[in-house]
Amino acid sequence: MNVPTANWSYPTAVKFGPGRIRELADHCKAVGMKRPLLVTDKALASLPITGQALDILDAAGLGRAVFSEVDPNPNERNMEAGLKAYRAGGHDGVVCFGGGSALDLGKMIALMIGQTVPVWDLEDIGDWWTRADGSKIAPIVAVPTTAGTGSEVGRAGVLTNSQTHKKKIIFHPRLLPSVTICDPELTVGMPRFITAGTGMDALAHCLEAYCSPFYHPMSQGIALEGMRLVFENLPKVYDNPTDLEARAHMMSAAAMGAVAFQKGLGAIHALSHPVGANYNTHHGTTNAVVMPMVLEFNRAAIADRIDKAAAYLGFSGGFAGFHDQIMELRAKLAIPENLSAMGVQLADLDMLTEMALEDPSCGGNPVEMTRENTRRLFDACM
Repeated sequence: MNVPTANWSYPTAVKFGPGRIRELADHCKAVGMKRPLLVTDKALASLPITGQALDILDAAGLGRAVFSEVDPNPNERNMEAGLKAYRAGGHDGVVCFGGGSALDLGKMIALMIGQTVPVWDLEDIGDWWTRADGSKIAPIVAVPTTAGTGSEVGRAGVLTNSQTHKKKIIFHPRLLPSVTICDPELTVGMPRFITAGTGMDALAHCLEAYCSPFYHPMSQGIALEGMRLVFENLPKVYDNPTDLEARAHMMSAAAMGAVAFQKGLGAIHALSHPVGANYNTHHGTTNAVVMPMVLEFNRAAIADRIDKAAAYLGFSGGFAGFHDQIMELRAKLAIPENLSAMGVQLADLDMLTEMALEDPSCGGNPVEMTRENTRRLFDACM
């Protein structure tokens, strides 16, 4: 077995390889932390890998403070509770530890601890990020324990408004973690459905970035190779959770997806965000559910591009072959067949359509999303 180990500085400092979690305290100290707050989710808080991380911090004299009141789709109430814990503990930095929810909320705590404007004023619209005082953002070290969202190499976090049930992307350049530790050993204990959902999230990021009409050749290449890594390694880790080499490749694919989607996202995310915000579904799994329907929706605009991807990936049949591979992967991973199977109600489709059209992801879709065709797309997903 050849499990890769490396140090990267693209797009930030990434410490990659098995056992790299042992370096956590050193990297916290290097960015100036003396009393870090480890932010994780409720399910992860009691697991041995979290205890190990806290032991490493404690042994280095950095304490073992943890905040875990993080919902699967984190909201401003979780953020306010985290800010209260941060202030009460006199902390000076955040260790974001876990899946996308914990990483995103940890970044929101680091962002908002010194701000005077509401978090919703920092949505990823135009230059709204300049409303924040960048000098007041706390240091961030990220430790992903899933291979999906790629938030560990991103400059934003997703926060759900608990009143409107709308997901908002909150952006600031200094939300990019100073150091990221990608240790594939931390992902071994993921439940199979989380392995599946997060892995399909990485695929969705790569696929949508690849299909986005905007010009960004670097992201285009990263997205294509990221898709290859997912197709080759996600089935392996689903069947054999202890395959560290495949786990490492999935961690790479997750980070690559988040780097690539600087080029844009599309209808997969535009549909998934309101469904997740209203039904509390798993984000990556929801992406997987709507993925083949969105692929067909965009076919006229992306067929040639997907033909090229299929050739690179070794899939015969061009667009149709690529579509078949997605369907086979979904079936292998026990992904629900449609949104109805996830509990989505027909009566909510008009509301979900309006919310999808407000989501910033729809602007990167290869086919312009309108009220009429987006509603038909939701119907197709049912």
